[in-house]
Amino acid sequence: MSIAIPFLLLILAGAFAAYHRWRLATWVAVSAVLLVGCALFGASATATAIAAVLLALVAVPLLVPAIRKSLITAPLLRFYTKILPPLSDTERTALESGTVGFEGELFSGKPDWKQLLDLPRPELTAEEQAYLDGPCEELCRMVDDWDITHVRADLPPQLWEFVKKQGFFGLNIPKEYGGLGFSALMNHKVIQKLASISSVVSSTVGVPNSLGPAELLMHYGTEDQKRHYLPRLADGREVPCFALTGPFAGSDATSIPDYGIVCMGEWGGAQVLGIRLTLNKRYITLAPVATLIGVAFRMYDPDGLLGDTKDIGISLALVPHDTPGLEIGRRHFPLNTPFQNGPIHGRDVFVPLSQLIGGEDYAGKGWQMLMECLSIGRSITLPSTASGGSKMAAVVTGAYARIRKQFGLSIGRFEGVQEALARIAGKAYAISALSEATAAAVARGENPAVPSTISKYHCTEMGREVVKDAMDIHGGKGIILGPRNYLGRGWQATPISITVEGANIMTRSLMIFGQGAILCHPWVLKEMKAAQLEDPVQRLEEFDRYLFGHIGAAISNAVRAFWFGLTFSAFGKAPGDDYTRRFYRKLNRYSATLAVMADTSMLTLGGKLKFKESLSGRLGDVLSQLYICSAMLKRYQDQGRPESDRPLLAWAMHDSVNKIETALSGALRNFPIRPVGWLLWLLVFPLGRRAQAPGDRLSRRAASILMTPGDAARARLAEGVFLTPCANNPAGRIDSYLPAVVHAEPVERKFLKALKHSDIEALEFPAQLDEGVREGWITAEERVLLEQLREMTLDAITVDDFESAELQAGC
Repeated sequence: MSIAIPFLLLILAGAFAAYHRWRLATWVAVSAVLLVGCALFGASATATAIAAVLLALVAVPLLVPAIRKSLITAPLLRFYTKILPPLSDTERTALESGTVGFEGELFSGKPDWKQLLDLPRPELTAEEQAYLDGPCEELCRMVDDWDITHVRADLPPQLWEFVKKQGFFGLNIPKEYGGLGFSALMNHKVIQKLASISSVVSSTVGVPNSLGPAELLMHYGTEDQKRHYLPRLADGREVPCFALTGPFAGSDATSIPDYGIVCMGEWGGAQVLGIRLTLNKRYITLAPVATLIGVAFRMYDPDGLLGDTKDIGISLALVPHDTPGLEIGRRHFPLNTPFQNGPIHGRDVFVPLSQLIGGEDYAGKGWQMLMECLSIGRSITLPSTASGGSKMAAVVTGAYARIRKQFGLSIGRFEGVQEALARIAGKAYAISALSEATAAAVARGENPAVPSTISKYHCTEMGREVVKDAMDIHGGKGIILGPRNYLGRGWQATPISITVEGANIMTRSLMIFGQGAILCHPWVLKEMKAAQLEDPVQRLEEFDRYLFGHIGAAISNAVRAFWFGLTFSAFGKAPGDDYTRRFYRKLNRYSATLAVMADTSMLTLGGKLKFKESLSGRLGDVLSQLYICSAMLKRYQDQGRPESDRPLLAWAMHDSVNKIETALSGALRNFPIRPVGWLLWLLVFPLGRRAQAPGDRLSRRAASILMTPGDAARARLAEGVFLTPCANNPAGRIDSYLPAVVHAEPVERKFLKALKHSDIEALEFPAQLDEGVREGWITAEERVLLEQLREMTLDAITVDDFESAELQAGC
């Protein structure tokens, strides 16, 4: 036994040092002290000497820079340079256009939770809150979604006028240029509220405030362009759209065939140097009503009028709608959701160089401009739309499930319905936290490339699941369209958000992990840049620093992942209170596991990893769920750790953790190099998988929140959506009935029980109430209560019907 002690102590010291990420010199010193102790206290002298030699063989080459660089770093640098996959200009631009926030910590294997929890709580200014409670609330009251989607297939003139007059198209345009100067967080809040009453209205407002001429002009426009266009965009004199997608360039936007030739042409009665455009675009939101079109195209200079470069690259220009040669096509009709959308065509469309966004200095930089602005737009509009729709669906479906009765019981009492309600509640909670976290990152000045893809993908996917469950619970009430229906159009529109701004399949399988593995990884991008330095001395110095930082982190992550797997994350330093500390520990485990999986995948697969889309998608799922969990814990912290929110937080956390382990299991079982997958399984799941989907008891608690009026967690979940009861908001009316319905339930039960055991022959409800008062089952006041209950129930469950002529197309 004494023979094994030195080696065992050496291993334990190494594991302890790796877990806590001690410096190499500290580990060597501690190990040396332990070996001296072994020699002094009777351990085998031979074994101790061998262990000391092994320690020296590892320590000396690593601690002496000259030896380390010549024997280890230089050969590895030559090998690394050979296997380093070349980055295309598109990939390089994508990687360099975003910033890294807390998502980088999730890739580190040891997240600094203090960095997350110290971020300021997202809050609106007094001016922003007043606008949300004033013009935004008023706009919601004006919305009649049935009139918009079925009768007009457009906003009515008074809504267009109100939106323009109240500055909805200039939410984020600075005040100095005539806009409202609101934050990205406010943009999120406005879109969220509008989406809870009409996705057509939210899209109409969302597009001008996301990727479009205004956003591009604010970041890259010349001062003349800003002063001319921004005030006109802010007050609605100009309605913008941005034309990027075409028949042959959808998700692969860099392959756009639309082109512009540098030449002389006429503009404003004079001959000027400009670009003659040929374009064929489609799916362009606001195109049918746009007066100012942003166009992405590839710019060529065959005659060398601007210099020696013939293919200048993707560029962006502003084209007035009445420019000769430009044709605004007829409208598309996206799934009965008639927001303005359509094609744009153009041949020999001449504009001067001054119409290039940013002027000549930004010719050829269009892809970089788009990538930098796209993540901002992707962070706001679609996640906020999903948040508004999901939060509305959650609280109203809960109210409906309490009001609607079958077999003498509220349908919310049935366990099958409770399962669906719990899914709605937990996912709405997650969507709300995720969408707000990403919007807050933009508001802090970040350009969250990776979180924007996570937010767009998962908010829209979870939103689709929420509305599916809501439709199932509503049954016929959900499928019969008409003025009383508040779910059908949302159900129809769900695939739109799944498709636009990067199809979700491509976003998951290519973008989330593809960008995250390089941009968010603490070492990979630094190593790549170091390997490409021209100065050989600096190249070796920088690569050596990052390489051994990476190796040390990789060893630490492997130890941490294995330890957490053995202990099921029961131990370890973590923030939070007694309730949430377990969640932070689980995330520590999966952060280390993700880092190990990412490093192993990149090391063993190299450049082939980008073609392993299933593996990339699963690892992206792990990163995404880690980010979603972080957003939920931050929300819980910011709101004062409310105890009433715990069922929602716990349901959503268990759901995410189960998805993490499912994704890891799928990645390991299908790892392209099978022996590597087997070894990783032993490291990641040494005692097998343990995570489970949320249990029935927790699901019942989550479902109960949605059906309980006055519940604080329910009220927080409903914050920011339009629930004002009015003629055009049936969802708001149903939600407003919930307290009165619950108040009347004991009287209703008493009355129905007495009626069941009586011999009264009356069949009509009013007559039954009369008999109930005469027999003394209920008082006159309780009769009024039951009459009101019947009226509210009828309003909640009644659906629309039409004359055949009313459903015929108008033309």
